[in-house]
Amino acid sequence: MASNKMWYTVALGFLLPFSYAHTDFFTSIGHMTDLINTEKDLVISLKDYIKAEESKLEQIKKWAEKLDKLTDTATKDPEGFLGHPVNAFKLMKRLNTEWGELESLVLKDMSDGFISNMTIQRQFFPNDEDQTGAAKALLRLQDTYNLDTDTLSRGNLPGVKHKSFLTAEDCFELGKIAYTEADYYHTELWMEQALKQLDEGEVSSADKVYILDYLSYAVYQQGDLSKAMMLTKRLLELDPEHQRANGNMKYFEYIMAKEKEANKSSTDAEDQTEKETEVKKKDYLPERRKYEMLCRGEGLKMTPRRQKRLFCRYYDGNRNPRYILGPVKQEDEWDKPRIVRFLDIISDEEIETVKELAKPRLSRATVHDPETGKLTTAHYRVSKSAWLSGYESPVVSRINTRIQDLTGLDVSTAEELQVANYGVGGQYEPHFDFGRKDEPDAFKELGTGNRIATWLFYMSDVSAGGATVFPEVGASVWPKKGTAVFWYNLFPSGEGDYSTRHAACPVLVGNKWVSNKWLHERGQEFRRPCTLSELE
Repeated sequence: MASNKMWYTVALGFLLPFSYAHTDFFTSIGHMTDLINTEKDLVISLKDYIKAEESKLEQIKKWAEKLDKLTDTATKDPEGFLGHPVNAFKLMKRLNTEWGELESLVLKDMSDGFISNMTIQRQFFPNDEDQTGAAKALLRLQDTYNLDTDTLSRGNLPGVKHKSFLTAEDCFELGKIAYTEADYYHTELWMEQALKQLDEGEVSSADKVYILDYLSYAVYQQGDLSKAMMLTKRLLELDPEHQRANGNMKYFEYIMAKEKEANKSSTDAEDQTEKETEVKKKDYLPERRKYEMLCRGEGLKMTPRRQKRLFCRYYDGNRNPRYILGPVKQEDEWDKPRIVRFLDIISDEEIETVKELAKPRLSRATVHDPETGKLTTAHYRVSKSAWLSGYESPVVSRINTRIQDLTGLDVSTAEELQVANYGVGGQYEPHFDFGRKDEPDAFKELGTGNRIATWLFYMSDVSAGGATVFPEVGASVWPKKGTAVFWYNLFPSGEGDYSTRHAACPVLVGNKWVSNKWLHERGQEFRRPCTLSELE
């Protein structure tokens, strides 16, 4: 039906204007000969239309075949498939950009059923923000784990189940997103990767002229004038009439001439000042460097003397009746602050129940705004979370009781169980769980005092990345399904322990599920009595 509609549209486009001007064709052969020419034009147009439609159908068939194989693989193991950050980015890109292009391609030629269904489904697709967010996640993973663009583009990541790669067009898209953020460092990296893949013979719709245009400007913005000129020359070899490139070339030559004059009058003192500036740049954000090193497993190593103080044991919750005959396995992860891990502390069945309860409620994770004391979303926490109460499920209630038995702390004043799932490159940058003195109203609405301790369940294994790290002390705690870690955020005196500043590293490969319980001060007066010494 759609094809017939198109044919009539083409035909009417040629006949209507002429017909309205001349209605009595049969009265003149001369006029009828004009119709012969019109029909000839129609046949030529029809043939062109058929060729165009056949070409479109071939494109659609190839796209459908590619997506059929891809979705068949993805649906067999969705979490494992999306655990590869490249797959997650490309899913965002396909649904936000490529499906829209396909819709435009087939809009006039497919059945009304497909179009109406597509229109309905499009409102539930990822948007530009999702695609940009996934792209930024790839850049974040690249920086945190010291990945070069070729490694990331080829999908050569540790522990991947479904290897995937970025096309030159994908690399170009990443470069453009970095460019819109004025991130010229990543713009250069990804435009160069796109260019490299095209130079190697990859067939792509990406245009070298456009790539070189972005690349030369990004390089110039970073101060490498010689390279910017070289890239602009290459662009002009491909498109000698490129207006912006010709203008840039003249400007670069002018700047180069000025720099040569300035260099003649430069002194050793100025060179020394530049070196000092570079050193200062290298020392910028030391916590960030520590955090990223710990995420890569390159952090500080504990001395053998301190390691000897770490033990593993069977723990009965200080002779809790429930655990005297069946103690749990506990091991020390770190000494100061003391971080302990409980092994085999939550079953696979309990994990699945918690996940199923949480999935329908997952929403963008929030943080406490220190100025307002209220919850808000933040770019430095990339995950979705949900809150589960003990009264709504016996499993959650049982988990709460378990935490109380093993910590000795009252959970009646604790926050609900928070379940979190980290997305592509999901992370939570360095933060404190407790409220500091400069934010006295952080938990005022709860009326239960400060967060005295944190209990964190790991509900999945993570193939690569995703560690919980403590930059102040150099501790790295790696996810292990079925285990939980516990630490105190406050000293017995009620003062905050600033060494507990911690972060959730970006998930490089895999899918990270955790759940945590924040226990508060109220109700602990006799369970963990205060001390006179501030830091005891």
